[in-house]
Amino acid sequence: MWIVKEEGGKHSSLPARILKPEELKAATSPLAWKILQLLTERPYYPKEIGKKLKVHEQKIYYHIRNLEKAKLIKVVREERRQGAITKYYYITNPALTLILKPLEPTTKFFKMRQEYENFLSPFITEGKFDAVFVMGSPEPHGPTKQRGHDGIYATNLGLFFGRFLNYSPTNSVKLDTEMRKEDLKNNLILIGGPAINHLTSQINSKLPIKFVKVKHNGSYYDSFYSTISKKNYTDESYGIIVKANNPFDKTKKILVLAGRKFKGTQATMLAFLLKFDELCEGNSYKKGYPARVVDGLDLDNDGEVDFVEFIE
Repeated sequence: MWIVKEEGGKHSSLPARILKPEELKAATSPLAWKILQLLTERPYYPKEIGKKLKVHEQKIYYHIRNLEKAKLIKVVREERRQGAITKYYYITNPALTLILKPLEPTTKFFKMRQEYENFLSPFITEGKFDAVFVMGSPEPHGPTKQRGHDGIYATNLGLFFGRFLNYSPTNSVKLDTEMRKEDLKNNLILIGGPAINHLTSQINSKLPIKFVKVKHNGSYYDSFYSTISKKNYTDESYGIIVKANNPFDKTKKILVLAGRKFKGTQATMLAFLLKFDELCEGNSYKKGYPARVVDGLDLDNDGEVDFVEFIE
């Protein structure tokens, strides 16, 4: 069990123990409480506790026995001192709680910061995931016969989304080749550009930042164009993050994370992991509008994208 506290839009937590009535008595005498608080710092042995609290050693032993019996503290190590075994005690849990009535089912574990909620809705609502991740198939497919390679980075994105859930969703990932007509009528999170992900190519023309085909070969894409800034982007490390209406169902949304090349798609994932606050601010040319252009950087020169900057 965990205790979670929300304050100023930030959350803090500790693993907690639910106290039984008989254990409550052992914990709540003034001296027992001081002992527990002291043992949150580090392990102590009883004589040392007595010196710290300026209390006779026998009184300390009395409460130590009660606290150990109630499993609120435990022996974490033993040492031989002056021919005798000295036991060091430490707390079993850093937080204690009382429950006066049975817990009730809930779908809301905590409230997200408003800007997070605005960006992630309706993909996440009150701790519930309501979308399908769609990735390009790892097999050659589509007009370009390309293979999808984004699975490992999509896993990191899934872990990011999991931070805001109060349960573990199932069956939330599909390949573009597995999608059927009925599947399209969901909130969709599309990973990979139109050459890799067939669904991205289907909705590309509806996006405010869209991929542009090579003129002499209509199956390939050499850049993307922003209808917001009126700029064209060609760098292979660039990617787009766009939240828009789902053209297959007007009541649903899509979120597209796609790059010019593999590195660009990596950059879109890192934007969530490293700069989500900045991502939520919206487009540089249209504040609050959920369409961004990112640049993936290799700061340590190992050939892998490890940082990201927003271009638009």
